[in-house]
Amino acid sequence: MADSPQHNPADAGEAAFTLLMPATPGRFVFASPHSGDLYPADMGPAPELETTSLRSAEDALVDRLIAPGRERGAALLLGRLGRAYVDLNRDPGDLDPALVDGLEGRTASPRTAAGYGVVPRLTGDGRPLYGRRLGLAEARDRIDRAHAPYHAALDQLMRAAHARHGEAVLVDWHSMPARATQGVGGARGPDVVLGDRHGSSCAAALTRRLRRAFEALGWRVTLNQPYSGGWTTQAWGRPADGFHAVQIELNRALYLNEATLEPGPGWPRCAAGVARVIDDLLADPFPLGRA
Repeated sequence: MADSPQHNPADAGEAAFTLLMPATPGRFVFASPHSGDLYPADMGPAPELETTSLRSAEDALVDRLIAPGRERGAALLLGRLGRAYVDLNRDPGDLDPALVDGLEGRTASPRTAAGYGVVPRLTGDGRPLYGRRLGLAEARDRIDRAHAPYHAALDQLMRAAHARHGEAVLVDWHSMPARATQGVGGARGPDVVLGDRHGSSCAAALTRRLRRAFEALGWRVTLNQPYSGGWTTQAWGRPADGFHAVQIELNRALYLNEATLEPGPGWPRCAAGVARVIDDLLADPFPLGRA
């Protein structure tokens, strides 16, 4: 790469995630699968790929935005590896035949065919990540060393919360490029997209609570368009069993300089706003119940 990332751990398994537990764990788990910026030495991306492109799919700084949740009783599960290495919010079986050898004849899901499977083929800004094909063993090794331990930790957190409180709530935090939601004439799109799989992944009270809290900040909120919730939300969104999951997408224009991936001029206001939403969500043990 023309400008290599600062961090380059040799062992992806050790670096897969950070887990921060509150003093008194509640029913909430906050996850940020895409805020990691570590790229293991075995990745081997295209030599000409710029770091800005490599990192363009990251949910940069989202882990910092949600940090106040720990003080209110939420466990924080934070991905550490860059999304371009392995996508922690994808089905582990969703490998890309256009990138990985040994998958001849397999039909890819629409998202994977577009270049964004569990091991992505393209950067967030649409550039090829590799000048080579990956071996099947190489791709599966990434999943075994990074994706599997992250989801084993999430499974343990959710089941422990359910055992303690009779229900568990996953809030999966993400960010979206400003360009992804722009309207006609370049008008800025929504500030927040709440994804509850069109009402199927959590009790309606949770979605309503979040919408009210974000709108109280003066932010524009939409439901399920263009993001209804990824694989993790789908997997854990089982309200009939006492497992609730909702995905939150924050517009990067609120807080980030997308060119440098550093805090933008809106950072103080956005960080304070997210903290207020978290406080509203966790301070009051409002009932959810089962579908």
